[in-house]
Order: sequence, then structure tokens, then C-alpha cells
Amino acid sequence: MEHHNDYHFSFFRPTTPNARRNRNIIVQFFLIWAVSIFGFQILLKVLEKPTPEASYFVYKEYWAETEKDKPDTGALRALGHTVLSVLGKMDIQPEYRDALDNGLSWITWSIADSTQREVLMEKVREFEAITAATDNIMAPSYLAKKEEVASLLAIILKLGPQDIRRDISPLSIHSYDFEEFGQEPREKLTQAMDLYLIHNQSILTDFSFLGFPFHYFYTAVFLLILFVGLCLLYCIRTDMFHRKYGIAD
Repeated sequence: MEHHNDYHFSFFRPTTPNARRNRNIIVQFFLIWAVSIFGFQILLKVLEKPTPEASYFVYKEYWAETEKDKPDTGALRALGHTVLSVLGKMDIQPEYRDALDNGLSWITWSIADSTQREVLMEKVREFEAITAATDNIMAPSYLAKKEEVASLLAIILKLGPQDIRRDISPLSIHSYDFEEFGQEPREKLTQAMDLYLIHNQSILTDFSFLGFPFHYFYTAVFLLILFVGLCLLYCIRTDMFHRKYGIAD
């Protein structure tokens, strides 16, 4: 068998037939990899459509009540639940969190009767004081005051004992937000609702494959298998060329 020294390799300016063949294989596999990754992302964008959560429709139905002099208590309570649902999400931007806190505080104050207001103001101020004075949120005194506020809010907002929103409600109520809900926080709150309650969905994210959401399976499983498969195929193709053209390892 004739032996050739064809192992010199320059990707952009291959100087031997073997180098050109290697370059072409790499380009082909790179294109397959790029289309598989970026083509899927483009397809997601093409097929996606804005899909509101159920809470968004509640917000749209009852938001006008906040402009009335005597808003309906049930409508405000439903809005309060919706605001708490948004506050329970992760990574809320500070400007939106402030507006949501303001809205929830004002809604709670508007729902409460005169007796509840007196107790609410007292308990919330006590909780604010202990929150400012402690760095340990597991301290018994902190947890006790938090539970007092949570229990009162659960009565006013009608939150069940198993409702996770009950536990986050004390952290979003502020005594200085009770009586005023200005135009700027109102606008920020409506922006937050559009941002956090409307999500882009498509058949690629809703469809399940082997028990996984298809987009998760594709990116987390299939693309890894594809990468390993391309590496294996590259080795097979390289060996085939070596045998075909008599190139010895």
C-alpha cells in the first residue's frame, strides 16, 4: 500500500486533497449543527403566539373597578388575588414590584372595614419595625409577627390556609401604601400584568414527546445525541476516506 504524508491541515486554505475533504466534512457537519440549533429557535419564534394566563382575564375584567369611588369588594378581592399571583413569580423587576405592592396594599385597605383597618395598620407597622430591625428572617419574633399579618390578610382577602399566596402577602403590604394608589404606580402595574401574565407559546412548547415538553426534549436530549452522533459520523467518514485513498494512520 502506498503511504502519503497528507496530514498537513489548514482549514481556510487546505493544501492537500485529504485536507480539503476534512474541511468539507467539518463544514457539512457544522451546517447541520447550526440549522438544528438556530433553525429550531427561529421556528419557535415563527410559531409562537401570546397566550394570557387565566389570572390575566380576571385582571382585565375587574381593573376598571379601581377607578370607581365605591369599587365592588368582590372585584377588588379578585384583583388582589391576581396581584399576589404575579408577586409570587421570581425575578420581578423592582419598579414593577413597588407598583404591585402599592396596588395590593391599596386594594387590601379598600376591602377592609373600619375595625379591620385599625388592626391592619397596627400589625403591619409592627411587622415593618421588626423587619427593619432584624437580619434573621427565621427568628421566632419575626415569624410570629409575619404570621399575625398573614392571618389578618387571609381573612380580608379570603385566602385559604393552603394558599401559597397567604405566605407571601405580608411581604408585599406596606402601611405607607394603604391610602394612595397614584397614576404612575397604576400604569406600572398594568405594564407588569402584560409582562408577567402573557407568555409566548407554540405547538413546540405545548407538545409532549416521551413524557417531556418537546422543546425541552429537543434542546436537552436530542441536540446532545446529535452532537455525539456527528462526532461518531466524522470518525467513520474519515476512516472511509483513509481506506479509499490509501492513507495510513
